[in-house]
Amino acid sequence: MRAMVLPRPGLPLEPRDLPLPKPGPGEILLRVAACGVCRTDLHVADGELPFLGRPVVPGHEIVGRVEMVGSGVDRFAPGDRVGVPWLGWTCGACRFCTTGRENLCIRAQFTGYHRNGGYAEAVLADARYAFPVPAAFADDAAAPLLCAGLIGYRAWAPVRAAPRLGLYGFGAAAHLVLQLARHAGQRVLAFTRPGDAEGQAFARSLGASWAGPSDAPGPEPLDAAILFAPVGALVPAALRAVEPGGTVVCAGIHMSDVPSFPYSLLWGERTVRSVANLTRADGEALLSLAAEVPLRPEVVRYPLSEANRALHDLRGGRLRGAAVLVP
Repeated sequence: MRAMVLPRPGLPLEPRDLPLPKPGPGEILLRVAACGVCRTDLHVADGELPFLGRPVVPGHEIVGRVEMVGSGVDRFAPGDRVGVPWLGWTCGACRFCTTGRENLCIRAQFTGYHRNGGYAEAVLADARYAFPVPAAFADDAAAPLLCAGLIGYRAWAPVRAAPRLGLYGFGAAAHLVLQLARHAGQRVLAFTRPGDAEGQAFARSLGASWAGPSDAPGPEPLDAAILFAPVGALVPAALRAVEPGGTVVCAGIHMSDVPSFPYSLLWGERTVRSVANLTRADGEALLSLAAEVPLRPEVVRYPLSEANRALHDLRGGRLRGAAVLVP
């Protein structure tokens, strides 16, 4: 199979021909139809997540069709369309797994990081951590739901009742969360990179009541904010924007250092919290809700061979919606 391999952080992905893997017990082999390009892939490629000491095939927003199943698999059969997310395996025995918090498993394995991912023509997955993909979505539109959608959903869930919600950073996840929030009746304000008039127009076209630069205050106070941009300086900015009792959710797996800020910004029972990974229950809830809304992911397609260009465009903020690789 053809794959785009990261030899080590800081180097470009390399096209390689790899042996087609065979599924072991509990595994499925998927023929990849589409794989989203996520900011976490950038964190892996740029070394912002620890290097694991070996080359890896990135990609964890995978949609494909089952080609082979290993022994013991009864959830899927050849021909089924399946989605594979970031969470690829958990131990099931640690204090987090046994208390419904598998997203915090101390031995978790993640797709496209510990396990080879979907920047390839085929991929192995643990069948327990894969999802049926709703028929309402084409392959390329479904791919961003597997991380941008899932992490966005997990970040949005604790603030889904906030009347006024601010979204900082308007990329793949935010453009899906905005649609969820509008469906729930929330008023959404979008904060983009300064000077990003196109991104602001995109946010307004999806229903944002206001869109403007993140280096300036919005036109009204917020009840909650979600930070998708991995910029630590936005934490105090968002705290200034939310009213007493408000919540600031940090949704990224990596963020630059948060600068010091006066206690007065936190006082008034404001809350800062992070979101880590996802659970299988998140996947089931989001995919069901996505079909109900329905979510309309905006995608930019790239051939698998142009994965480096897709990462470059994501790094430079040149994407509207989500990048998707198509073998």
